[in-house]
Amino acid sequence: QVQLVESGGGLVQAGGSLRLSCAASIRAFSTYGMGWFRQAPGKEREFVANIAWSGGSTDYADSVKDRFTISRDNAKNTVYLQMNSLKPEDTAVYYCAAPDRRYTIGKRGSDYAHWGQGTQVTVSS
Repeated sequence: QVQLVESGGGLVQAGGSLRLSCAASIRAFSTYGMGWFRQAPGKEREFVANIAWSGGSTDYADSVKDRFTISRDNAKNTVYLQMNSLKPEDTAVYYCAAPDRRYTIGKRGSDYAHWGQGTQVTVSS
């Protein structure tokens, strides 16, 4: 049974930083790519970032590039999202996601089979 538990969300002023964590109960975690998505009120879920199983490859949405950094610690079965220079438009529920198959990664929601419960990030202006 795969479980993903996000933490680290909260309220921050524009220009501030937050670090999200996603603790994953996945066997052989180091063989799974991981992703972060977000969903703002009234909007569709959108891709934020992903990271390959080894951590050697990452990809970002244009809207967060150069501000957000995804990383992972395979020894701790945890993936992180460091968010800097936050903007009000970054306000959303942030979700961690894992695919069903090893050695896969993607930017579409349909690429992922397992999702966390989400953590709220609110950026005030």
